[in-house]
Amino acid sequence: MTPFGQALRDLRRRKGVSQKEMAKAIGVSAAYLSALEHGKRGAPSFDFLQRVTGYFNVIWDEAEDLFRIANVSSPKTVLDTSGLTPEHTAFANRLSEQIRALSPETIRKLQDVLEKATFPDNDRG
Repeated sequence: MTPFGQALRDLRRRKGVSQKEMAKAIGVSAAYLSALEHGKRGAPSFDFLQRVTGYFNVIWDEAEDLFRIANVSSPKTVLDTSGLTPEHTAFANRLSEQIRALSPETIRKLQDVLEKATFPDNDRG
C-alpha cells in the first residue's frame, strides 16, 4: 500500500463511502480505486485528485496534504545516481535490495536522518 492509498482509504472510510459509491460519483471504476488503495497503481493524476477533494468537500489544508501524499506515492521509484559518488550508487542499490526487510522503526529512523539532512537547523530533539 502507498501513503496515498492509505490516505484515500482512510478518507473514504471516515466519510462512510464504499469504493463502488465513490467510483461511480467521480467517474472511475471501483477496480481502479481498489488498485490505488492497494498500491498497484502509480500516483493519481491532478484531475483525479481534484475530483476526490471535490467529492468529499475537503478543506484546503487536508487537500494540500492529499496532493503532497500523492506526490510521494509512486510504488515503483527510480533513483538516478548518475554523476554521484560510487558510495551513493552502492547505497541506493543496497536500499533497493533490502527495503522490504526494513522494520517500521528502521524506516522512521531513516526518515529522521533524511529530515535532518534536508533541514540541518531542524531541532527535532
